[in-house]
Amino acid sequence: MYSEPQRPGSRQVDDYIEENGYPSDQQSLRLRRVSSRVSNQNYPQHDRSSTPAEENDSGSSGPPRDLKAIPLPMALKRAVRQVQQMQVPVVSSRQSWRRKKNKSLQKLNENARGLLHFFTLWRKTLQQIGGNFGGGVQSYFLFLRFLVVLNFVSFLLIAGFVLIPSIVVRSVGTSVVNSTGADECTVYDPNPQGLVVFYNYFLDLLLGTGFMEYSYMFYGYYNNTMVEDSDFSYNIPLAYLFTAVFYFFFCLICIIARMGTAARVAVATGGSSVGNYSIIVFTGWDYGCQGGRATKLKQKNVHYQLQVDLEEEIIKKKAAALTLCQKIVLYSLRVFMFFVSFGLIVAAFYGIFMATNFSQEMSGEEGILGLLLEYLPSIAITIGNFVVPLLCDQFTLIERYTPSTTVIVTLLRAVFLRLVGLGVLLFTLWHQITCEGDTESEGCKLCQYNYEVYPCWETRVGQEMYKLTLFDLLINIGVLVLVEFPRRMVVDNWSNKLAQWVGRQEFVVSANVLGLVYGQTIVWTGALFCPLLPLINTIKFVLLFYIKKITLFSNCRPALKTFRSTTSTFFFLVVLLFGWGLATVVMVYSLAQIRPSMGCGPFRFFPNMWSIVPTSFYSLSKITQDFLFFIGSQSFSIPLFALSCVGMCYFVALASVYGKTVALLRAQLKLEGRDKQFLVKQIENLSRHQILKHTAGAHE
Repeated sequence: MYSEPQRPGSRQVDDYIEENGYPSDQQSLRLRRVSSRVSNQNYPQHDRSSTPAEENDSGSSGPPRDLKAIPLPMALKRAVRQVQQMQVPVVSSRQSWRRKKNKSLQKLNENARGLLHFFTLWRKTLQQIGGNFGGGVQSYFLFLRFLVVLNFVSFLLIAGFVLIPSIVVRSVGTSVVNSTGADECTVYDPNPQGLVVFYNYFLDLLLGTGFMEYSYMFYGYYNNTMVEDSDFSYNIPLAYLFTAVFYFFFCLICIIARMGTAARVAVATGGSSVGNYSIIVFTGWDYGCQGGRATKLKQKNVHYQLQVDLEEEIIKKKAAALTLCQKIVLYSLRVFMFFVSFGLIVAAFYGIFMATNFSQEMSGEEGILGLLLEYLPSIAITIGNFVVPLLCDQFTLIERYTPSTTVIVTLLRAVFLRLVGLGVLLFTLWHQITCEGDTESEGCKLCQYNYEVYPCWETRVGQEMYKLTLFDLLINIGVLVLVEFPRRMVVDNWSNKLAQWVGRQEFVVSANVLGLVYGQTIVWTGALFCPLLPLINTIKFVLLFYIKKITLFSNCRPALKTFRSTTSTFFFLVVLLFGWGLATVVMVYSLAQIRPSMGCGPFRFFPNMWSIVPTSFYSLSKITQDFLFFIGSQSFSIPLFALSCVGMCYFVALASVYGKTVALLRAQLKLEGRDKQFLVKQIENLSRHQILKHTAGAHE
């Protein structure tokens, strides 16, 4: 309950407005009505007919609304704040204690958020990037920071459940089962014999061989050991498998959660449907821009958005005006260019396949030649990822799509090339590991895999993923030092037409994001065979952040064709989800189909990696087995399925209601825009009528 000093408080608000130079008469009356309405919203009125219990039930004794959420001038907010401080509520001691507790908790929450915001990774750098280059470029660095945090948390997960227990258990553990395979299949000794030349350590670091191959870096070093005690037991193979599976689910949950946040922001801001010129001109300004240069860049971006809209309208009008013969020629040209682009992509896949086969056949070479041969698949993938998109970009100019459609087609081709190219590399490796799919052949009949060439095939796959990750980092560093800096020096110091035509390079957000998705897909693919790959990728992405920052501020000019930050973030995560799906297929195939190596790893004596789950299940206690059987039975799954269907229907209905609300609000905005246009026309007609009337009176 509150006392009565509401009316004097409103009078003070009005006096404060008049003292600060606000207009009087009708405008002042309008402001007084606004202030009275705000006071009624923020401060509960005393109702003599209500009881304290009713006030508590209605929530009138709760805290007032936050003034920050109310669209009022600052002077008026200060006046309302003064009125709020002058009001003395009449409350009981219990209510007073509850309010003090709520205020203390709110203050503690604000301080905790401020502390977390202070320790946010690269906070000031991201603000600087957004202020100088806009939200589109900033979204790339935000996406990069998300991947850095995701990889680091994933490494902590793997280290906590696999790496540290393996280090502790290795000296005291015992084998899960005894060997039942042939002696030839269990031979695996990667340690170098005799003296090692000093530069071989550098080659081993680049290739993942030698001292790195037989370490906690790769699958082959982990043993099938477990600790059994009366009070504690730890199964390394089971922990290795479940950690890998949970790691994939954890990444999926993080991606979906971030997609939900990005989707809410995109819907709230209009997403890619913001095509109204008035919204772009009057409400599309980025107030994070700092300085005259950033303002000019933002003006160019707004100019480009308007230009793109006009170009799309012009292209649509031209397409509508085409004759039947012209349409047939245009569509035939697009189909032809599609097949040409597809042929280039297939040629790139074939080159990756041949390079991988040749690299595996010549894997016994040593020295610099052996290093080049080992990196031959990575070189083939990198060349294909550079040349094919460059040619496809020229094809899109001939196809004469609209600007937005051109961007989508280019990105789809690049995504297909990068992800499927990685799949071709893995298919080639599996093709050789399984003796071209024939496990009954002479090389694979004894061990069900090619044990002569791949005594520990899991480590071999992990080494390929390790080399791809390392080569990607080396390529970024090499491009910065050997291409970008020299190009900038030439453009800045030479004034000939060729240098001016080349110009500074553009920071193309889409191409850089595809590089991040490609690198993260490699990590997901190799995490099962190289458990420390998330840590390596964390270090790589941290270095990549600073490399791209140097490139952005020193060598690049922002691209004119930029993404909107609200829609680009969601699109980046969708593309990342495609990479996660490819890596999941690789993991499932490795767990369920291929025979694990008999000479290395925690699953060396099982027909497949997943066989450890039923084997460990029957070693559990009777109560635990009954509980797990109940979870898998129909009496549990059918009610769970029904409950899930009910929850899904509820959320679908809720989403439908929200979608209809958004559609109604957008329709209302369109109607209000038409009303404003009508009013503007009426004002113009009245003004013209008054001018004509005044002119006629002057002549008379």
